[in-house]
Amino acid sequence: MGIGSLPLGHPNLLGMVGMHGTVTANYAVDDCDLLIAVGVRFDDRVTSGMGHRFATKAKVIHIDIDPVEISKVVKTDIQIVGDARKVLEEILEALPGYAVPEVTDWWNQLRDWKDNHTLSYDKDRLTPQMVIECLGELAGENAVVTTDVGQHQMWVAQYYPIAHPRNYATSCGLGAMGYGLPAAVGAQFARPEDRVILITGDGSLQMSIQELGTVAQNKLPIKIILLNNGVLGMVRQWQKMFYAERYSQIQLQGNPDFVKVAEAYGIHGIHVNSVEEVRSAIEEAFNHPGPVLVDIKISMDEDVLPLVPPGKDITEMIVR
Repeated sequence: MGIGSLPLGHPNLLGMVGMHGTVTANYAVDDCDLLIAVGVRFDDRVTSGMGHRFATKAKVIHIDIDPVEISKVVKTDIQIVGDARKVLEEILEALPGYAVPEVTDWWNQLRDWKDNHTLSYDKDRLTPQMVIECLGELAGENAVVTTDVGQHQMWVAQYYPIAHPRNYATSCGLGAMGYGLPAAVGAQFARPEDRVILITGDGSLQMSIQELGTVAQNKLPIKIILLNNGVLGMVRQWQKMFYAERYSQIQLQGNPDFVKVAEAYGIHGIHVNSVEEVRSAIEEAFNHPGPVLVDIKISMDEDVLPLVPPGKDITEMIVR
């Protein structure tokens, strides 16, 4: 049904595809006629380990600089090996004069899916989704956002309104816990006039917490938003949903008081424990001229949804 492009990772459009993809994005990939994959390695987080049942209605054009990745997981119809920028520029040069097919019905279908399967959350209590949406409202469209790895990374992709290219740094499917704080440091050095925000979890932050020393020494005005649930949230969610709540090695009972740790480095710290404190804490952080760590306590039972269970097609999502 239809021919259309799908910006897989852009949270302002259809959303990301795969394990935590939006209903609209997963349905679109499953039902499209043509899928152009640029620099996509089709790992199990995208295909749910079911590459032979992924986008089976589509002709697949795969562009990658590494020939090993092409057709490794998903069978492709057209293989193009090369630098993505150069390949796309050559494609654009070849397009003038090409008649674009009528795709009104396809866009209407996409809008219908999006209208009927919107992302939602409980707005009456302190949730990570609410925090991230509030951040997006207050940060300004030029803010640079970095993340670590885990549930918070998925919530940012779903709920933070990235307005411009090169304003979002994350390790994507590489799963590098501890990436976020050093990435924020690099971003702040590279763009000293822009606001840089790190959104992280308590597990990830402790992978590179010593870099608070770098932040303090160089007086980098990074704003650290810590979604603190006292567990390794992504692993715990899987153990809850697929392993009969047999929790193992996910409790972070040895966590420090992160505000006190920040203050020990000379960094301003703020505790947040209620919905009413969120907006004022973020505003205080943004108004402070130096680095700030905002420690926001969230429930360990918060889940990232939608979720494609292991071994299922990307259309077989758990939504609620």
